[in-house]
Amino acid sequence: MKVVCAGGGPASLYLSILLKLRDPRRHVTVHERNPAGSTYGWGVTYWPDMLDTLTAHDAESARAIEEHSVRWTDGVAHIGGRTTVHHGDTGFAIGRHRLLEILAGRASELGVELSYGRTVAPGDPDLDGDLVVAGDGARSALRDAHPEHFGTRTVPGHNRFVWLGTTQVFRSFTFAFVESDHGWIWAYAYGFDGEHSTFIVECSPATWSGLGLDALERDVALKLLADLFAEPLRGHPLIGRTDVDGPAQWQRFGTVTNRTWSRGNLVLLGDAAHTTHYSIGAGTTLAMQDAMALARALDGDAPLAAALGRYERTRRHALLPLQSAARLSAGWYENLPRYVHLPPAQMFALLGQRHSPLLPHVPPRLYYQVDRVVNGTGALRSLKRRLGPRLARFLQKD
Repeated sequence: MKVVCAGGGPASLYLSILLKLRDPRRHVTVHERNPAGSTYGWGVTYWPDMLDTLTAHDAESARAIEEHSVRWTDGVAHIGGRTTVHHGDTGFAIGRHRLLEILAGRASELGVELSYGRTVAPGDPDLDGDLVVAGDGARSALRDAHPEHFGTRTVPGHNRFVWLGTTQVFRSFTFAFVESDHGWIWAYAYGFDGEHSTFIVECSPATWSGLGLDALERDVALKLLADLFAEPLRGHPLIGRTDVDGPAQWQRFGTVTNRTWSRGNLVLLGDAAHTTHYSIGAGTTLAMQDAMALARALDGDAPLAAALGRYERTRRHALLPLQSAARLSAGWYENLPRYVHLPPAQMFALLGQRHSPLLPHVPPRLYYQVDRVVNGTGALRSLKRRLGPRLARFLQKD
């Protein structure tokens, strides 16, 4: 089988590794439009169960990923000059550049052909293969060449956000909420390589325009944000992408869905197939899990259409609870004023509960008190898990 992957992100690279491990006779090529060694973004997160899953699929690349990752065990929230800590939240982060380097090295070692610095567009002769994988991101050119077939829908979020870095190394997953003259603005931050951290800033459109972030040049905007987040940054600067200037760095998160994930021998992978809001920290994990499911579906002698159908059904089912959690998480931040004036411990507790379908329908203080009782009783916890989604659907009815 000849497999051609468009896009050299974690999903395509990991798929190429798994395909060669399962059958070394496969001819696998990965085309990446950027030069070798270049990437956007800072660090990406994953959780302990994902490390176990990576080890089960390819222990060698999993060991390298773990070796170059940082681990945290606490969550910290800075809220209007007050700080609260929640113990026991274990997670991992790794620099995106390092992750791609590890996966590309492993793929090359297994005989995958890696091509850099050239965009492969629909109709390109280099896309001639038994299977063509569109791993070219949320704005996939291969997918968008057939809009009516795939039924792609992108729903933009309400808030604005920007993905930054900093030389301040956060040892815990850190949230910072600051009240400006134009409303609340907040950040998610985590270290990823011992020298840098990811620092994602988010705010409402009114705050974004009120602070002038829609028009300020990059360096001026970074200085303004660094001043606003002076407490957690402790004098360290914020760093923007070097390939983008000014207000273009700010985005509205687009939730991508597709009616179907394949067309003939073309299949969607990762962000080309689906996106989940960054506030649940699962984008890279879900993309690599797509790769695992697609590699597994291609085992055996089943016709390609049947294999791609099995891959899509498997992943759609697995994604349902995470997509729901992502929508609720994004909504929690979009309704931040409902929660931010609570005492810090209560606000942080509800931050951790933001995936609950009940939270938008219950007064926050009451939810906090009831949840403390429920989570202290095993039988009530079980009842909450069973009835929560049903009650939420009932409350949402007209």
